[in-house]
Amino acid sequence: MTAVRTASRRTRRVAVVGVALSDCGRVDSATPYDLHAQAARRALADSGLAKASVDGLASAGLGTLAPMEIADHLGLRPAWADSTSVGGATWEVMAAHAADAIAAGHANVVLLVYGSTARADLKAGRRTAGLSLGARGPLQFEAPYGHTLIAKYAMAARRHMHEYGTTLQQFADIAVQTRANAFHNPHAMYRDPITVDDVLDGPVIADPFTKLQCCIRSDGGCAVLLAGEDYAADAARPPVWVLGAGTAVSHTAMSEWEDFTVSPAARSGRLAFERAGVTPAEVDVAELYDAFTYMTLVTLEDLGFCAKGEGGAFAEHGRLTVGGGLPVNTDGGGLSACHPGMRGLFLLVEAVRQLRGEAEAGRQVRRRDGELPRIAVASGTGGWFCSAGTLVLARD
Repeated sequence: MTAVRTASRRTRRVAVVGVALSDCGRVDSATPYDLHAQAARRALADSGLAKASVDGLASAGLGTLAPMEIADHLGLRPAWADSTSVGGATWEVMAAHAADAIAAGHANVVLLVYGSTARADLKAGRRTAGLSLGARGPLQFEAPYGHTLIAKYAMAARRHMHEYGTTLQQFADIAVQTRANAFHNPHAMYRDPITVDDVLDGPVIADPFTKLQCCIRSDGGCAVLLAGEDYAADAARPPVWVLGAGTAVSHTAMSEWEDFTVSPAARSGRLAFERAGVTPAEVDVAELYDAFTYMTLVTLEDLGFCAKGEGGAFAEHGRLTVGGGLPVNTDGGGLSACHPGMRGLFLLVEAVRQLRGEAEAGRQVRRRDGELPRIAVASGTGGWFCSAGTLVLARD
């Protein structure tokens, strides 16, 4: 008997109905489970939906059997679950999976939740840094040479400089603008303004990156609730609709990466925009993964905000600040606000808050006509440009 496959079609609109952060920054007295629970409770309160309505859970990065341990800790018994783990892009990929499940009727309300005490654990000696994420499989050919994660990003940045003439000052300016966005965020770990000279004069971590071009280490968690349109109608906040999503995976070994100047966001972004039916020119605010300044620059190119090789010039002159032509990482990003590990879920929280007009004075994005932003993009990157997930979101 020949199986007949029917292509799935979305029959139900999907919205983000609740978002929240746990305590973030320096959190010495909580466990990762505490932060998961705190963020989940706050997101549910934000949505106005009952806990009993949650029938889907997505979680990664904690426990032996994620997300089952988190479900047990939260007192949930989901009928749909996802534990996809692809680094920093995990949450955009999970959100895409959840949106598809909700659209198909496999779930009604899905909770995405994350929590990490990476900073506190390192400070207390509960964890140590390692040279490699693994030394078996493809990585065995690179790990013995001390090929650290930051070294991989640094090599890619140097290649971009070689190919396109991108300058140290342009990378540094991205850090300066991100810090300027953090200035008005009371929850950001670092808010004091910095200059290009401050960035360039700092200690070199991996050439060409100085300290201020690298993400901070923090504690923190967050949660996002997605729901079908019938459930969104009962939510306490205006829905933020998922217009389109795209995912992509690339290499693990750097030797298998065809072009150091092209990230997998080039594919995830194209798919997301095509499925959303919008163009990059229509985006009002962008939340991009920024473990290092080069990630911001190359993601701007790969999402189509500028041509390949023009990211350095595009990002100059305050363009990425809240009042600039394309506000990027409006909470201060991983460079200044928080970075507890897999930061991708924080991008979704900030994008939703911007679209709902809930950012603090001084960092709320406005369109040229004074109205709130209508379309946002959140794009996460995992590993050393090994994976990408991009979501296009919009308010009514």
